[in-house]
Amino acid sequence: MKSSSHLRLRALCEGAVMVALAQILGYIKLFSLPNGGSITLNMLPIFIFCARWGFGAGMLASFSLSLLQLLLDGAYAWGWQSIIGDYIVAYTVLGFAGLFHKQRNGFFIGMGVGGFARFLAAWYVGAVVWGEYMPDSFFGMTMTSPWIYSALYNGSYLLINICLCFVLGLLMWKKLGKYIRGEDLKN
Repeated sequence: MKSSSHLRLRALCEGAVMVALAQILGYIKLFSLPNGGSITLNMLPIFIFCARWGFGAGMLASFSLSLLQLLLDGAYAWGWQSIIGDYIVAYTVLGFAGLFHKQRNGFFIGMGVGGFARFLAAWYVGAVVWGEYMPDSFFGMTMTSPWIYSALYNGSYLLINICLCFVLGLLMWKKLGKYIRGEDLKN
């Protein structure tokens, strides 16, 4: 049995590596939208970390990623509402994926919950903070509600990001499932 101080140190080191990997993957943008938001794989390392270490450690790693995203990629934060909503809240809620780390298929359930929580944060901020910049039409539809516009805008990239995480998670599961589930931590 590994000592609790050894496990805490291991969680801290793995968290640092996963946050750094998430930040690096955030720079590899498959597509970027004009007003922020892009298709990347930066949520996947956080979801893996949450599946291994659980809610508390997952929230800390997610919060750390939120600060890095804000400091290194915060070009779209024009006010304190955007700083808090688009960065601090929107990335920290990824840690909710850790609530399911001990459940069967918790990795995949956590990805769904963490991804949906991020969408909810982005949707709310998009409607409340960015709604005044809503165009007259979006995706060929006339926009009359900032809530619908925000759902379409944020959903257009976050849904793809979440799907990419699921696909890669499924591909990794056969070879890395024991690692993702944290089975190596129990020895």
